[in-house]
Amino acid sequence: MKKTETPLKGLWLIEPDVYRDERGYFFESYHERKYKELGIPVSFVQDNQSYSVYGVIRGLHYQLQPYAQAKLVRVLRGSIYDVAVDLRKGSPTFGQWYGVELSDKNFLQLYIPHGFAHGFSVLSPEAEVLYKCDAYWNKNAERGIVYNDAFLSIDWKIPAGKELISPKDRNFPAFSKAEYNFE
Repeated sequence: MKKTETPLKGLWLIEPDVYRDERGYFFESYHERKYKELGIPVSFVQDNQSYSVYGVIRGLHYQLQPYAQAKLVRVLRGSIYDVAVDLRKGSPTFGQWYGVELSDKNFLQLYIPHGFAHGFSVLSPEAEVLYKCDAYWNKNAERGIVYNDAFLSIDWKIPAGKELISPKDRNFPAFSKAEYNFE
């Protein structure tokens, strides 16, 4: 298993060891001790899975402290463009984002610590996404930033007019007006 730091401190790309042969493949998608040895000392308490079709953009989502969630995101089927935005006040990368393609072919995982907003777009005809969380969902702490915020200017890799976005996600505030409490 290999851990690569992204340009945003604390945000890690995880590449598991995949064993392939004529039968297919095998890999450990999560191994708590190995993750701790990599310096990711988190215990997950909730798994979330979503199914989406091409063009869906989900996000940008996060929860306020003390209910913030660290996430470990991977794709079971298809391909997504996964994005994390640094919301940690005082961070040298505050307000910056990082995106990476995660798929059922590359097996990559993205570890997103507390203090980041998260979202993804679906690049394949269909996608199933699984992410582990280290805290439970809390409706009162749930917040978001609108996907097409002008300051963030995220390229979701979906052509204009092909996006599928929930009313809730369309109505999130802009980055400049969003509520967050991460240091």
